[in-house]
Amino acid sequence: MGPNRKAEFMPAPKAMEYAHSHDDYVRIIKEGNNGGYANDWLIGDRKTGEIAYLELGLKNTPLWRTKDGYFASSNFARDPKVIKEETTFDPNDAASSPNARRARWDQLMKEAKGKIDVHMAEAFLSDHVDTFDKSAHFGPKQAQERALCGHVDTSPRGIKQWAWDPYNPGGAVLGKAADSAMAAKMSFVARAGHPCGADFLAEPFLERHPEYSWQKPLLRDMKAGPWTVFTSGQKQ
Repeated sequence: MGPNRKAEFMPAPKAMEYAHSHDDYVRIIKEGNNGGYANDWLIGDRKTGEIAYLELGLKNTPLWRTKDGYFASSNFARDPKVIKEETTFDPNDAASSPNARRARWDQLMKEAKGKIDVHMAEAFLSDHVDTFDKSAHFGPKQAQERALCGHVDTSPRGIKQWAWDPYNPGGAVLGKAADSAMAAKMSFVARAGHPCGADFLAEPFLERHPEYSWQKPLLRDMKAGPWTVFTSGQKQ
């Protein structure tokens, strides 16, 4: 990171707080971009009904917008120029976690177009379908790294894109959803832990996979809570 660049944690909250439009958000988030947190930013403007998708690379920062469509993101690179010039990502590897999850998002969006609400969003985030082997996994013990509700700790493959070995203790650690009415009230629904409601328990995991015993001092249980509505200014 150069001396005149900014870390991601600086423009991100500034853009969320001070932007008045998608263009404003993009301008702020790109200020001093150092490429150290290449990412997709999904943005919605409840006043206009428009949503946008910013792929923030270092040299390339394409933006898509729509008032009658959808955008989904699951760790895949989208723009051909970004893929070619700034990544080693293979968009044709259907067995990879990012691409399998992208395929599942596309399936769900086509099936649910015009009917999506917050309750359905909770179900999407809890989804265990693996599009690569064409099977639907309904139990948390069967879900693996290619599900939207990621359970890499049960995967014999891991995720090679991140150099995660088989059974790496990672995956989906929370779920959040909101619609425009909730956003107007500064409110959203969230669940700690796997969105499907499954717990991750460190001790039995390490018994099954002692190769990760080096993580024992820091590895903690991740118990799933219920879907809960949170609103700005609420008291505990």
